[in-house]
Amino acid sequence: MAKKDTKKGAEKKRKKPPPDLRELLRVPPGARSELSSFDPRATPGGPGGKAAGLADMARMAERLAGLQERLYAAAAAGDRRRVLLVLQGMDTSGKGGTLKHVVSVFNPAGCRITAFKAPTKQERSHPFLWRIRRALPQAGEIGIFDRSHYEDVLVARVRELVPHRDLGRRYGQINRFEKELADEGVTVVKVFLHISYEEQRDRLLKRLDNPDKHWKFAASDIDDRALWPAYQDAYEVALHRCSTDAAPWYLVPSDRKWYRNWAISALLLEHLEALNPKYPKARFDVEQARKQLLKEA
Repeated sequence: MAKKDTKKGAEKKRKKPPPDLRELLRVPPGARSELSSFDPRATPGGPGGKAAGLADMARMAERLAGLQERLYAAAAAGDRRRVLLVLQGMDTSGKGGTLKHVVSVFNPAGCRITAFKAPTKQERSHPFLWRIRRALPQAGEIGIFDRSHYEDVLVARVRELVPHRDLGRRYGQINRFEKELADEGVTVVKVFLHISYEEQRDRLLKRLDNPDKHWKFAASDIDDRALWPAYQDAYEVALHRCSTDAAPWYLVPSDRKWYRNWAISALLLEHLEALNPKYPKARFDVEQARKQLLKEA
């Protein structure tokens, strides 16, 4: 009879280490990739289904909240590091859902959320990165951009809002800007929420079917669907030209909402664990303070 606890048997019982989503979901470097080659319903690195994904997210929530608190606390001792989560994707891809299901585990005091709309008259009078710089997270914070500076090479490209030569310069400006952020201690996590044309139609129809969701629908949503190929092309160019070592792009298949939420949670967890922020040591005499408080009793 074989021994129960042989070395070989113990090895089999060990769970495989979880995949590194920072590598698995990173936009491949080199040649430009067509978005059609990525399955929006895929679940790369996923835990094995919706139920497992939800359970895993619940387990990650406490760790995410704890790491955020440590990052925020470390800033009190002069740590300048912070995190910026950039969410980009077609309408209905789940930017708002990510805020609801992923970012909600964080303490609002340490978060800075900005939803970028069409630029105002004042914003248009400045360089396109002006309004972005004003919304950046401070030391110890986690910033979340619902849309971002990439609108200025996406919508601007599709709608031909700027001359082609100016558009071409913007990719380089974005890369230099994000390298500057990384050098200043900002961990930039750029996520493209990849959904299919069919899934978007279904989500838009659900908004029309529910009167409580009509406020989220606009006639322009249908107009933009007519420009779907142009937007896919614009995203392909942006992902190719602006996925760098300092600020790589991550492509998250988003037709399955549970996987989208799980993957972004896991990506944030991996980045925060890599930062490994520490609680600052006390700058006062702990025992003396305790004695003084006990003396009051």
